[in-house]
Amino acid sequence: MNTAYKFLKKKGAETMDENIPKYLLIVNWVKEQLEKNNLKPGDKLNSENELSSMFGVSRQTVRHAVSMLEQEKILDRRRGSGTYICEPEVRKKSKTMNVAVVTTYIDDYIFPTIIKEIERAMSKAGYTVQIAFTHNHIERESAVLQNILDRDMVDGIIIEPTKSGIPKPNLELYEEIRRRHLPAIFINSYYPKIRIPHVSLDDQAAGYEAARYLLEAGHEKIAGIFKSDDIQGHLRYSGYTKGLLEAGLKIHDENVLWIDTEDIRNMEADRNRILRRLEGCTACLCYNDEVAFEVVKICQKEGIRVPEDMSVIGIDNSDLATHCEVPLTSIELPAQDLGRLAAENLIKLMEDSSFDAGFEFVPKIVERNSVKKV
Repeated sequence: MNTAYKFLKKKGAETMDENIPKYLLIVNWVKEQLEKNNLKPGDKLNSENELSSMFGVSRQTVRHAVSMLEQEKILDRRRGSGTYICEPEVRKKSKTMNVAVVTTYIDDYIFPTIIKEIERAMSKAGYTVQIAFTHNHIERESAVLQNILDRDMVDGIIIEPTKSGIPKPNLELYEEIRRRHLPAIFINSYYPKIRIPHVSLDDQAAGYEAARYLLEAGHEKIAGIFKSDDIQGHLRYSGYTKGLLEAGLKIHDENVLWIDTEDIRNMEADRNRILRRLEGCTACLCYNDEVAFEVVKICQKEGIRVPEDMSVIGIDNSDLATHCEVPLTSIELPAQDLGRLAAENLIKLMEDSSFDAGFEFVPKIVERNSVKKV
């Protein structure tokens, strides 16, 4: 007697009757697994062959059981993919014509442009935008998301993740967003373990293209400064290392510096550690323009000429790139397009929950004066 059948015989009179239709063994087993939380919404069910072997029945019997569970809206058979546990049906509520936008910051760097484009696209579609910001603090993100869920007055939400590069204390709030089927899109970044689409730059490709640009300019000893608490930093570092390794160069850990959100605000105070990482290098690949801007200032105060002694490249192509004393060569993050597309995709997602709302922009180099050809 197979394991699954012996398991069912222990469950009570109904399953102990070996004369019940064999397909009901599978039906009852699936329901039992759901009750015990061994199977959850979104989980993939065993294949027909596996179920056939587990219960000692034909594949036709398995198909009949699956069909019965489909009719009860417990299973969802997807052609070419498999059979999945259905998400629970959610009560349809009236549209509020409100959307929430949650970003780390609101009035500096690239954020005003992104928010302005989101507001423009949403207003055009008849939506009112409610804006909140987290200052990239986990506790503040928790309070903002909890407030949105408690009030239950928005049709969708656009979120810039807070500290996406570290373990996520607010995971339960994001899972609640998914359980409620509240349409949501991440912008700029995303949490890898949370199944919410994102609209962002292809950050690994951005790091790779920046490294290649420096390599093609003749640089071989290239320092890197990356952000540790955001996933963009990890991905941009991955692109940086890929570029160097493809060129046959070694990764020198002593020339890589990891910083966090608070460090970026106080780079001048950390100048000695930064200068140690730049020592012996002819170029530096920076996490973003904000970091590159500070690196240029530090170099100039130390008498290190940019780009004659040290080439510097940023990412984002922000206003800081043009306002820097040495205008920065930078990888473009199209802030206007990102804001507009995030809004348009959320609108489509609110209308059709199956819409694929994710998108990553292909990085492009914007050349200025901060990189010297060796």
